[in-house]
Amino acid sequence: MIDLRSDTKTRPTDAMRQAIATADVGDEQAGEDPTVSALEDRVAALLGQEASVFLPSGTMCNAIAFRLHVRPGGDEVILDRSSHPVRHEAGGPAALSGALLYPLDSAGGIFGPNDVLGALRPVGSRQAPRSRMVSIEQTTGAGRVWPLATIRAVINLARDHQLRVHIDGARLFNASVAAGVPVSEYGAEVDTIWVDFSKGLGAPVGAALAGSAETIAEARRYKQMFGGAMRQAGILAAAAIYALDHHLDRLVEDHDNARTLANGLAALPGVGIDSNLVETNIVLFTLADATAFCEALASKGVLMGVAGENRVRAVTHLDVSAARIEQALEVAASLLQ
Repeated sequence: MIDLRSDTKTRPTDAMRQAIATADVGDEQAGEDPTVSALEDRVAALLGQEASVFLPSGTMCNAIAFRLHVRPGGDEVILDRSSHPVRHEAGGPAALSGALLYPLDSAGGIFGPNDVLGALRPVGSRQAPRSRMVSIEQTTGAGRVWPLATIRAVINLARDHQLRVHIDGARLFNASVAAGVPVSEYGAEVDTIWVDFSKGLGAPVGAALAGSAETIAEARRYKQMFGGAMRQAGILAAAAIYALDHHLDRLVEDHDNARTLANGLAALPGVGIDSNLVETNIVLFTLADATAFCEALASKGVLMGVAGENRVRAVTHLDVSAARIEQALEVAASLLQ
C-alpha cells in the first residue's frame, strides 16, 4: 500500500530500531533515564527555552500547556477554528483545564494581531469570559507555514494585553525547513512550545513540551496528574534523538513530493487544487465525491484521507518515495480520466 493518509503512519527505519534496541535506559519518572534527559536538554536548546519534558503525545503537550496557562472558571483561549485542540482532542481543553475556546475563522489557519484584538473580551467585565491565552499551530492543519513576522506581531499584541502564547508545533520542523527559519526563532519568545517526533521525523512515539524551567517543573506535575509518567522511556527517546540526527534535512524531500503530487493532481479532470498553497507535506484537494474516490484508490493500493464530503487530504512522509508518488498519481489518473 502507498499510505498517504497521514505522516503519523511512518514506521521506524532499521537504523532507528537499532538505536531503540541499544538505548541506555533508567526510570524516567524518577529522572533517572539518561537518554530521556539528553533528549529533553537537546529540545530545550533547539527551541530557545530553558527546559523541556518528554511526553507520550502532542495531544498531551497541548493538554498540559492549556492547564499551565488557563485558570478554571471562565478563562478563554483564542485559536483557529481548524486547529487540533478544537477538532481532535475530545474536548480536552474544557474537560482538563476548564478552558473556553474562541475559534477564529482565518485563511488557511493563520490569523493576525487584528484578529486577536477583535476576539479580546472587555477587561474587568463581570459577564464576559476572560481572555487568557493565544494558541498558534505551526504548521496549520492545512500545512501552511506561519510567517515569523506574523507570529511576532501576534506575540506583541498578546503581551500588550497580558495574554500567554503557546505554539502547537506538531509540524514545526516542516515549517522550519520550508521557511528557512531555525526553530529557536519560533520558540524563543513564547511561553510554551512543543515538537512532535512521530510525524515527519518518523519516530514511533513521543513529543516534547518546552518552556521556562519554572513552567516545565509545573508541567511535570501535570504530566503525573494526567497519567503520562513513564519508566524506561529511553527506548522511545532514542528514536527521537535518532530522528533529530538523521531525519530533519530530508523533510525537504517530503515537501518536494507534496508539490509533485499537487501538480499532478491539478492536471486531472474534476480535481480542484491550488498548488501554490502546498507549502510543506500536506496536500488538500476537492472533487465531487471524496469518499467514493478514496475507496476506489484504496482498492488499487493507494490510501488517502477523506476530509469532507468533497475534500481529500494526502500527506507525504519518509515511507513514501518520489517513485511511489508517481505511482499514486498514475492510479488517480486511471480513476479520473
